[in-house]
Amino acid sequence: MSILPILTAPDPRLKAVSEPVSRVDDEIRKLVDDMLDSMYAEEGIGLAAIQIGVPKRVLVMDLAQKEGRRAPQAFINPRILWASDETTVVQEGCLSVPDIWEDVERPARITAEFLDRDGVLKTVDADGLLSTCLQHEMDHLNGVLFIDYLSKLKRSMALRKVQKARRLEAVS
Repeated sequence: MSILPILTAPDPRLKAVSEPVSRVDDEIRKLVDDMLDSMYAEEGIGLAAIQIGVPKRVLVMDLAQKEGRRAPQAFINPRILWASDETTVVQEGCLSVPDIWEDVERPARITAEFLDRDGVLKTVDADGLLSTCLQHEMDHLNGVLFIDYLSKLKRSMALRKVQKARRLEAVS
């Protein structure tokens, strides 16, 4: 298992649309393990494969991480089957847009279908943080960042802040 660097905006690879996984094998399970290690190293609760430069429709999450526990989940080839008309606004952040937190409006509840790390087809009815996080990570698979939901002004301010922080890290 490896901790891999996480791409940050405005890296153009983050805008790529990820390809479906044809079969869940040891290579995909290793990818899932590496993604989890990378996510835990950055103290995140979700990560899409594209965020480590792998354009595959794979994402990992661990919402228990917020309580200091571990309950990792893998979602391979996830897709939303249903989304509620009711929406909710949640302040989101992203490992690829570090230190930026903004309100994003999304459907409050979804039903999603996915393959787990063993290749078993599953369905989940999600609300609350699970719904928000799944939608956020699934956006990554389509080349969409949460800042893409912001006004042009807020998005450009966020990107400038990320680039400034990156320049400061390079100097120190």
